[in-house]
Amino acid sequence: MKISTKGRYALRMMLDLAIHRSDGYIALKDIADRQEISKKYLEQIVPLLNKADLLRTNRGYQGGYALSREPDKYTVGEILRVTEGNLCPVSCLQYPVNECPRASECATLPVWEGLYKAINDYLDSVTLQDMVNMSTEGGDYSI
Repeated sequence: MKISTKGRYALRMMLDLAIHRSDGYIALKDIADRQEISKKYLEQIVPLLNKADLLRTNRGYQGGYALSREPDKYTVGEILRVTEGNLCPVSCLQYPVNECPRASECATLPVWEGLYKAINDYLDSVTLQDMVNMSTEGGDYSI
Protein backbone atom coordinates (compact mmCIF):
# COMPACT_ATOMS: atom_id res chain seq x y z
CA MET A 1 0.00 0.00 0.00
CA LYS A 2 1.23 3.43 -0.91
CA ILE A 3 -0.45 6.69 0.09
CA SER A 4 -0.80 8.95 -2.93
CA THR A 5 0.23 12.58 -3.19
CA LYS A 6 -3.45 13.47 -2.93
CA GLY A 7 -3.72 11.75 0.46
CA ARG A 8 -0.49 13.24 1.79
CA TYR A 9 -1.41 16.75 0.66
CA ALA A 10 -4.94 16.46 2.08
CA LEU A 11 -3.47 15.53 5.43
CA ARG A 12 -1.02 18.45 5.29
CA MET A 13 -3.85 20.82 4.39
CA MET A 14 -6.03 19.60 7.26
CA LEU A 15 -3.09 19.86 9.67
CA ASP A 16 -2.41 23.41 8.48
CA LEU A 17 -6.05 24.34 9.11
CA ALA A 18 -5.85 22.76 12.57
CA ILE A 19 -2.68 24.65 13.48
CA HIS A 20 -4.11 27.95 12.23
CA ARG A 21 -7.72 27.43 13.34
CA SER A 22 -7.65 30.50 15.59
CA ASP A 23 -7.10 32.64 12.46
CA GLY A 24 -10.64 31.94 11.21
CA TYR A 25 -11.14 31.08 7.56
CA ILE A 26 -7.85 30.47 5.76
CA ALA A 27 -7.30 31.28 2.09
CA LEU A 28 -6.17 28.34 -0.03
CA LYS A 29 -3.27 30.47 -1.26
CA ASP A 30 -1.98 30.81 2.31
CA ILE A 31 -2.14 27.05 2.88
CA ALA A 32 -0.44 26.42 -0.47
CA ASP A 33 2.35 28.88 0.36
CA ARG A 34 2.98 27.51 3.86
CA GLN A 35 2.86 23.88 2.74
CA GLU A 36 4.70 24.47 -0.55
CA ILE A 37 1.90 22.75 -2.46
CA SER A 38 0.41 23.97 -5.72
CA LYS A 39 -2.83 25.88 -5.14
CA LYS A 40 -4.24 24.13 -8.22
CA TYR A 41 -3.53 20.77 -6.62
CA LEU A 42 -5.28 21.81 -3.41
CA GLU A 43 -8.25 22.96 -5.49
CA GLN A 44 -8.62 19.35 -6.64
CA ILE A 45 -8.54 18.04 -3.06
CA VAL A 46 -10.99 20.53 -1.53
CA PRO A 47 -14.13 19.07 -3.20
CA LEU A 48 -13.37 15.64 -1.71
CA LEU A 49 -12.97 17.11 1.77
CA ASN A 50 -16.06 19.31 1.34
CA LYS A 51 -18.21 16.41 0.16
CA ALA A 52 -17.20 14.46 3.28
CA ASP A 53 -18.14 17.47 5.48
CA LEU A 54 -14.60 17.82 6.78
CA LEU A 55 -14.39 21.52 5.87
CA ARG A 56 -16.40 24.70 6.24
CA THR A 57 -16.23 27.16 3.36
CA ASN A 58 -16.72 30.91 3.37
CA ARG A 59 -16.79 32.88 0.12
CA GLY A 60 -15.97 36.51 -0.35
CA TYR A 61 -13.44 39.01 0.91
CA GLN A 62 -12.53 37.15 4.10
CA GLY A 63 -13.31 33.77 2.61
CA GLY A 64 -11.43 30.56 2.82
CA TYR A 65 -11.56 27.23 4.60
CA ALA A 66 -11.81 26.04 8.18
CA LEU A 67 -12.25 22.72 9.90
CA SER A 68 -15.89 21.77 10.43
CA ARG A 69 -15.12 20.33 13.88
CA GLU A 70 -12.39 20.33 16.49
CA PRO A 71 -9.03 18.75 15.54
CA ASP A 72 -9.41 15.96 18.10
CA LYS A 73 -12.53 14.79 16.23
CA TYR A 74 -10.62 13.92 13.01
CA THR A 75 -8.47 10.85 12.56
CA VAL A 76 -5.73 10.43 10.02
CA GLY A 77 -7.52 7.28 8.85
CA GLU A 78 -10.72 9.20 8.14
CA ILE A 79 -8.90 11.84 6.09
CA LEU A 80 -6.92 9.28 4.11
CA ARG A 81 -10.03 7.17 3.37
CA VAL A 82 -11.72 10.27 1.90
CA THR A 83 -8.84 10.82 -0.51
CA GLU A 84 -7.55 7.28 -1.06
CA GLY A 85 -10.82 5.35 -1.07
CA ASN A 86 -9.66 2.61 1.26
CA LEU A 87 -6.42 1.54 2.85
CA CYS A 88 -6.42 -2.12 1.82
CA PRO A 89 -3.00 -3.68 1.31
CA VAL A 90 -4.48 -6.20 -1.20
CA SER A 91 -7.43 -5.99 -3.58
CA CYS A 92 -9.31 -8.98 -2.14
CA LEU A 93 -10.03 -6.98 1.04
CA GLN A 94 -11.55 -3.97 -0.74
CA TYR A 95 -15.14 -5.06 -0.24
CA PRO A 96 -17.04 -6.25 2.84
CA VAL A 97 -17.43 -9.71 1.29
CA ASN A 98 -14.24 -11.28 -0.04
CA GLU A 99 -15.29 -12.75 -3.39
CA CYS A 100 -11.95 -14.34 -4.19
CA PRO A 101 -12.59 -17.99 -5.07
CA ARG A 102 -9.48 -18.94 -3.08
CA ALA A 103 -10.42 -17.02 0.10
CA SER A 104 -11.46 -20.10 2.08
CA GLU A 105 -8.16 -21.88 1.38
CA CYS A 106 -5.78 -18.92 1.10
CA ALA A 107 -2.89 -19.31 3.52
CA THR A 108 -1.79 -15.69 3.04
CA LEU A 109 -5.19 -14.07 3.71
CA PRO A 110 -4.75 -13.91 7.51
CA VAL A 111 -1.50 -11.98 7.01
CA TRP A 112 -3.20 -9.38 4.80
CA GLU A 113 -6.17 -9.15 7.16
CA GLY A 114 -3.81 -8.58 10.09
CA LEU A 115 -1.90 -5.91 8.18
CA TYR A 116 -5.15 -4.21 7.16
CA LYS A 117 -6.34 -4.19 10.77
CA ALA A 118 -2.99 -2.81 12.01
CA ILE A 119 -3.04 -0.04 9.40
CA ASN A 120 -6.60 0.99 10.25
CA ASP A 121 -6.12 0.71 14.01
CA TYR A 122 -3.00 2.86 13.91
CA LEU A 123 -4.31 5.54 11.54
CA ASP A 124 -7.62 5.70 13.41
CA SER A 125 -5.74 6.21 16.69
CA VAL A 126 -3.95 9.37 15.50
CA THR A 127 -5.99 12.58 15.51
CA LEU A 128 -5.26 15.94 13.95
CA GLN A 129 -4.86 17.25 17.51
CA ASP A 130 -2.16 14.63 18.12
CA MET A 131 -0.37 15.91 15.03
CA VAL A 132 -0.78 19.55 16.13
CA ASN A 133 0.71 18.64 19.50
CA MET A 134 3.54 16.78 17.83
CA SER A 135 4.34 19.69 15.51
CA THR A 136 4.31 22.29 18.30
CA GLU A 137 6.35 20.10 20.66
CA GLY A 138 8.81 19.10 17.93
CA GLY A 139 8.37 15.42 18.70
CA ASP A 140 7.59 12.37 16.66
CA TYR A 141 4.36 10.42 16.77
CA SER A 142 4.74 6.69 16.99
CA ILE A 143 2.93 3.63 18.29
